[in-house]
Amino acid sequence: MVLFYGTITPTREVVMSTTEVNLSTAGIGLTDGAALKVRALLDQEDRNDLKLRVAVQPGGCSGLRYQLYFDDRALEGDSISEFGSVAVVTDKMSTPYLMGATIDFVDTIEKQGFTIDNPNAGDSCACGDSFN
Repeated sequence: MVLFYGTITPTREVVMSTTEVNLSTAGIGLTDGAALKVRALLDQEDRNDLKLRVAVQPGGCSGLRYQLYFDDRALEGDSISEFGSVAVVTDKMSTPYLMGATIDFVDTIEKQGFTIDNPNAGDSCACGDSFN
């Protein structure tokens, strides 16, 4: 599991289940910078079968925290948004928390890493790693 730390409309979102596949343009967003960084990391690992999974889990000082990692699984109820050659997956429990959120990649002298701008986050901690 690779962990990472926010505006582009996805080209396609697929909700996977055992009975149906729904296409939608709502959901999580990925900036060009984030998509380029994810693609570079996947190319570095020589793994075109992986998707970026974004999940919301209990934890952190504000109650919920983000998890970002590469995953080759497709779980029932997953939502998959494609951004060019990069696929972003969210599980059915995390999707409501991440609707409208945008993932970005920041690379400055002060900070480097993935960030999530989430309009659903009511409050976040000072370190920025968790929200409620």
